[in-house]
Amino acid sequence: MSTYSEIQAHDLFTMMTSRPLLLVDVRNDDEVARGIIQGAVHIPLAMLPVQYEALTKVENIVFYCHSGMRSAHAAAFASNKGCKNVYNLAGGVLAWSKAGFSFV
Repeated sequence: MSTYSEIQAHDLFTMMTSRPLLLVDVRNDDEVARGIIQGAVHIPLAMLPVQYEALTKVENIVFYCHSGMRSAHAAAFASNKGCKNVYNLAGGVLAWSKAGFSFV
């Protein structure tokens, strides 16, 4: 059973400044080329099954994509594999941008 939480853009921004976390962008290369949230690592969703083991050592993981659908799949996968404190950015980069936050 997968257990992850949805997180809103403002809450993610606060979390980024208050506790250690791993921010994972699961979008495709062409999407990431347009901008990424500062501090995020890029692991395309298709590569997650090959690279998830390193994630199991992280205390807090937040996944995001364009709208929140692919990252929800990533969050479910990671939590099923034993990752703790897994979050999905609700609304993805669309919500991040709408909230007024920038990309690098």
